[in-house]
Amino acid sequence: MERISKINYYLDIAQTVASRSTCYRRMYGACIVKNDVIVSTGYCGSPRGRDNCCDLGYCFRERENIPRGERYELCRSVHSEANAIIAASREHMLGATMYQSCIDVKTGELAQNIDSCQMCKRLIINAGIDTVVYRTSPTEYRVAGVADWITDDDSLGAIGY
Repeated sequence: MERISKINYYLDIAQTVASRSTCYRRMYGACIVKNDVIVSTGYCGSPRGRDNCCDLGYCFRERENIPRGERYELCRSVHSEANAIIAASREHMLGATMYQSCIDVKTGELAQNIDSCQMCKRLIINAGIDTVVYRTSPTEYRVAGVADWITDDDSLGAIGY
């Protein structure tokens, strides 16, 4: 019997968490792990008590043809990264790894080329998370060092400075 790697184990958990997402575009799931212990999980969904896109039957950003990566302030959802961070104490996130998986709602397949948005990157930096692992296939992944997000500040280009 061949055991799956720890990384793919945690990515599988993130993918299962993603199945709770309520977004009509992409179902993201996040799993924060430190010292081989799951600290918290999070998925995309509206703030507690508010209607989700799946309850309303539409996505406002989709309805208005807003491209991926733009105008997140119009999205009803709290992103999976933010929900996982909200559910954890900072002391448990310092030096932790966040695992991310995403399912494309239209195809039901793993979404390719996923990345955290600028706001979530800022939250991840401030939470003290060291590494983010993004699933790219059922067995492959891309690793991002959070320290690189600090030295290579791509948010400046994103806002036109």
